[in-house]
Amino acid sequence: MIDGSGPESASAGAGLAYRLLRRLVDIQPEEIPVVGWCWLYIFSVLSSYYIMRPIRDEMGVAGGVNNLQWLFTGTLIGMLLLNLPFGWLVSKLPRSRFIPITYRFFALNIVVFAAVLHWSDPAAAIWIGRIFFIWVSVFNLFVVSVFWQMNVDLFSPEQGKRLFGLIAAGATVGAIVGSSVTATLARHVSPILLLLGAALLLEIAVFSVGRLSRLSPQLHHRPVAGGPAEAPIGGSVFAGITHAFRSAYLANVSLFLLLFAITSTVLYFEQAGIVSHSFSDRGAQISFFATVDLLVNVLTLVVQLFLTGRILLLFGVALSLGILPALTIVGFGALALLPTIMAVAVFQVVRRAADYAIARPTREVLFTVVPREDRYKAKNFIDTVVYRTGDQVGAWSVTLLRGLGLGTADLAVVAIPVAVLWLANALWLGRRQQRRAAQQAAGPEGT
Repeated sequence: MIDGSGPESASAGAGLAYRLLRRLVDIQPEEIPVVGWCWLYIFSVLSSYYIMRPIRDEMGVAGGVNNLQWLFTGTLIGMLLLNLPFGWLVSKLPRSRFIPITYRFFALNIVVFAAVLHWSDPAAAIWIGRIFFIWVSVFNLFVVSVFWQMNVDLFSPEQGKRLFGLIAAGATVGAIVGSSVTATLARHVSPILLLLGAALLLEIAVFSVGRLSRLSPQLHHRPVAGGPAEAPIGGSVFAGITHAFRSAYLANVSLFLLLFAITSTVLYFEQAGIVSHSFSDRGAQISFFATVDLLVNVLTLVVQLFLTGRILLLFGVALSLGILPALTIVGFGALALLPTIMAVAVFQVVRRAADYAIARPTREVLFTVVPREDRYKAKNFIDTVVYRTGDQVGAWSVTLLRGLGLGTADLAVVAIPVAVLWLANALWLGRRQQRRAAQQAAGPEGT
């Protein structure tokens, strides 16, 4: 008699799980454990961030909506300061070492913030909150960029199209869990305890990095363990900056991120201003931000699980990249006609979901066709410094235009031509990526 607990039962269970997964995405058996650890990795990182994000947003409002542009300036400076030491780590250490060092550095920072907030008085807390806003804004882009750097190093362009949507779903689940925790506990639990939980989650990410380093040889197209994949990348500390502008391809990737950030910042400022006038209770503000995050991530997860991979394979990189700019044109057009809090909220939810579910996985595919040094150095510079430069342009542009008397509808009209330029850039990038992928398949990497 078979009791259902032996190897045959386990094999049958694994086979059933594989068949169910295959209904969602085209995945090969050897890719499953790697994707699984990628899931846990990004789940931990995004849970950590989304626990802190509503706390950051509330602190930004508490520090004065009129001061937000200065916080964005501080964020850009923070990005610049971190890029050079990160570039040095990438040059000197293998990824199995510099990635854990990066995450543990940020985890230590979180613990320090929790301790300082615990002992601060209300006046000091305002300034600590402003520093925390800047730090979380740096943290977010840095830790997520490092995750995707490892992914574009592990997977080929063809695998990226099939699997990046599924992997990104792990980020969405983490975001849902993190925002749900904060939305539920914000009124009852000290932010300090939430911060300590966020720090602990980063250690789980570090553990996942170790497992991925050992599993990466299973992806046969990449070098084996102990070979080039685990050797220091070398090169100049400044290579990330110079390569990002020397290559027409990477310069256009930079432009894509710049235009995305500008339009995102316009929406963020509108949301912050409306929330500051709509809610007087700080706990209610945190809960509102967390609820919006939750709605975004639920919609994102549905698209990632059932549509992202199919969209990429069906429409290709160019049209998939163009979806978010096209939605942005429509959204700003609607906002120009109906500048209300409901319109802003709906626009934010739909736009952010399209970004996380479609634009982000597609954007990462762009980096699978660049040389390995650029996957870490230039990508990190683009994902962080260029992105935050776009924040700066958006933040100070909004400040200037408001000073000239423009309202929400007027800002939306101004943003539409920016989104049109962004759409043209996305279509160019997608076609160029497809050409590079074909060349890469026919010859050595990086030619």
